[in-house]
Amino acid sequence: MIRAPQINTVINNFTPRFITSGVPLTDFQEATDGLIDWEDWLPRWVKRGEIHEEMGLNAMAKGNTLSAAEHLTTASLLFHFGKFMAVQFPKEMKATHARAVKCHTQALPYMKPPGERVAIPFEGNQLYANLRRPENIEKPPVVILLPGLEATKEEIYGYAPALLARGMAALPIDGPGQGEAEYDLPIRGNYETVATAIIDWIESRPDLDPDRIGIFGVSMGGYYAPRAASFEKRIKACVTISGAYDWASNWEKKSDLNRDVFRIRSHTKTLEEAFKIAKTLTLAECAKNITCPIYIVAGGQDRITAVDAAKLIAANVSGPKVVSIIKDGNHVCHNRPYKVRPQTADWLSEQLGVSSYF
Repeated sequence: MIRAPQINTVINNFTPRFITSGVPLTDFQEATDGLIDWEDWLPRWVKRGEIHEEMGLNAMAKGNTLSAAEHLTTASLLFHFGKFMAVQFPKEMKATHARAVKCHTQALPYMKPPGERVAIPFEGNQLYANLRRPENIEKPPVVILLPGLEATKEEIYGYAPALLARGMAALPIDGPGQGEAEYDLPIRGNYETVATAIIDWIESRPDLDPDRIGIFGVSMGGYYAPRAASFEKRIKACVTISGAYDWASNWEKKSDLNRDVFRIRSHTKTLEEAFKIAKTLTLAECAKNITCPIYIVAGGQDRITAVDAAKLIAANVSGPKVVSIIKDGNHVCHNRPYKVRPQTADWLSEQLGVSSYF
């Protein structure tokens, strides 16, 4: 039997992403082995997630809270990757997403260091984020973590440990069109409005340093981060990994599934309408306004965002820059995390002045 094209697209592009994000290899194998029909993708992953969810709840009942946090975090990832591109099945997608959020939220208080779920006011709505602060630092710098098109705060959480270990707080957030916000707020090109709301909220927190704010985005978040830094001067350092310079420039080369996910999360009815929204995701007129230090990463084998995007960002910013082209890296360099995650965390700690505090 011929495997559904959606399954081929996801497995061919994102297998390293699943494993690097924390999905156990055997769970990935059992969720995908012999999979033929796209409609079976979500229930297969849910089945694996339920195993870890049950183990996490059992551990919690016994008072083994660290084990509970580990299992529930894994369950959250499995539920997330079950629903992350299942836009053709909205009811099941939303229900599974709720389970991913619930498991991660249950895990937060028992993580080391612990985390908390927070709500950030935005245009009459709320954006949800998960804040974790490093231990033994009264007022640490904070790095805003921005996920990609079909990603969520529960996935990009994987970048937090490297930041926490270096004395920085981590704030993974679901912005418009992402995660918990995707149902009420569509994708928008002017992400600076979102960044301003986030930073205003940071300034209201006495346990965070509003003078040392970094922003870090991957994939579509890798567009949002420099877009925010173009306008929001309270951002002191920016990291972009596989971020687009002009998201619509390769619209016709994107997979059918990728375009359909964008259409759904931009709240448009047709691909033509979605393309109009895609054209608003551009740095062409504003990259020159980026004056804070920026670290630009691209994968030489990236089939989703071409290396040229990183080169365009680098050529147009006005501030200090580091450009890292990982020649054997795929999209977001998920296949080479050891060439990106420690390096960007070290760089951020230097830019945000952690060494004198930690």
